[in-house]
Amino acid sequence: MAGPYAQPPADPFGHGALPPQAPGETTTRLRPVRERRTGRRVAVVVCAVLGVGLIGGALAGMWLAAAEPGKPAEPAGYTEAMDLWHNAPVDTLFPRTLTGPGAGPGASARTWTRIVVAPDAACSPAVLAKGLLATLGPLGCERVLRATYTDATASSVITVGLVFTRADATAQRTLGERGGLTTRLGADVPPALSGDGTVAARFGAGQRASWWLNAPADLPVVVTAVSGFADGRAVASPQPADRAMAAGRTDATAQSGLGHEAKGITVRFERLLRTTVAAAAKEKNAR
Repeated sequence: MAGPYAQPPADPFGHGALPPQAPGETTTRLRPVRERRTGRRVAVVVCAVLGVGLIGGALAGMWLAAAEPGKPAEPAGYTEAMDLWHNAPVDTLFPRTLTGPGAGPGASARTWTRIVVAPDAACSPAVLAKGLLATLGPLGCERVLRATYTDATASSVITVGLVFTRADATAQRTLGERGGLTTRLGADVPPALSGDGTVAARFGAGQRASWWLNAPADLPVVVTAVSGFADGRAVASPQPADRAMAAGRTDATAQSGLGHEAKGITVRFERLLRTTVAAAAKEKNAR
């Protein structure tokens, strides 16, 4: 399905004039406040009493529904999030530049620049690791969006994936339980997204060094990230981010901070998604 996401900018390096990161702010005029009339005061009081009773009943119903086993309350904006893959612009889902204060080894800062964007794709082994595809299939795997970033030194590359599903709130919460999705799926390394003419030109299956998967409980999305060296060197044994970040590691993957990159960027994208969902829900409610 075509949409704003399927139209990435032709020049990801920004040699030409870049479009603004966000549309201009719009405001809605407030309704004028009418002069009060004495004759309506009694009616207002009655309506207020009835209103409080109705609101109390509605809240009680919500609390009972939330407390009912197997039926947790759906997070705010959850339904709107399912359609972000074709409703949100590419620069919103995958910003041209992403900062990560404290995202590197020793809490060092990181900055990532987008260099490759892939068209939205169906859930398949070409864009998802087998274990994740098998896990999400029964839940309704909707669409996969991917982009590749490089760090400020252009020495590392990292492919980020946003996997949108039709999972209900209960199923989504279950995805991240029991030690997290990365632990549950084992050595299920996401595919890398290369880009001709970029520093990710040689980023393939053999160059994947570290990865991370996360399923936020409040969004019907799985965020994936896989990192590697920009020079195309092969990595014999890719490591999940938490292992690559362990103290005392002296291998190249750990020393270069590729585990920090993979885990840190998934956290940033979860935050971005929540911000985007909140804006979409606000816009919907304003209509």
